Amino acid sequence: MIRIGIVDDHAIVRSGLRQYLSENVDLRVTGEAANGREALDLVRGGEVDVLLMDISMPGQSGVDALSAIKSRFPDLPVLILSGFPETHYATTLLRQGASGYLNKECDPEEIANAIRTVARGRRYISPMVAELLADGVAGGVSDRPPHESLSERELQVFLRLAKGETVGDMAKSMFLSVKTVSTYRTRVLEKIKLATNSDLTYYALKNGLIQ
Repeated sequence: MIRIGIVDDHAIVRSGLRQYLSENVDLRVTGEAANGREALDLVRGGEVDVLLMDISMPGQSGVDALSAIKSRFPDLPVLILSGFPETHYATTLLRQGASGYLNKECDPEEIANAIRTVARGRRYISPMVAELLADGVAGGVSDRPPHESLSERELQVFLRLAKGETVGDMAKSMFLSVKTVSTYRTRVLEKIKLATNSDLTYYALKNGLIQ
């Protein structure tokens, strides 16, 4: 029996996933969470073999949650189920420790198969993600959007800035100094070749990285 934790800020999505997964005799939903902090509490409970998590949530985002969970529970498979197309986040999140990435428009049966795959300690790579990875290996890196060159921490800072969070607030919530966060901000602006926080917000909206 594979024990699954569902993390999504929409109750109707969690309910639908729970109902579908319950129809599979080898899968059982043992907990739910509506945001990143609740996801961490859920994992701490120890009743989860696979975490099925959305990337866009209020408060602590899925990107932050993935980082926090993998730093404390490196062996726990985290399967990302997102409304964003694979091209926006998949390869970045796989590099940061996600065991797989699925678009919410995928067939429900694919979700069940992906859960079984990552529960066995393997990564689940969809055909679309496989194509993206192959393009990178084949030298298509220059065609990748600038945000894919960001490190894990830079991506966290970028998304928070894009949502309007101040450097001071970020420093407190990320347990970093204001100077350190400011340094990350400078790096992000340089890598994406932008000048202001407003530019970052526009870029993130244009590329579907925030809603």
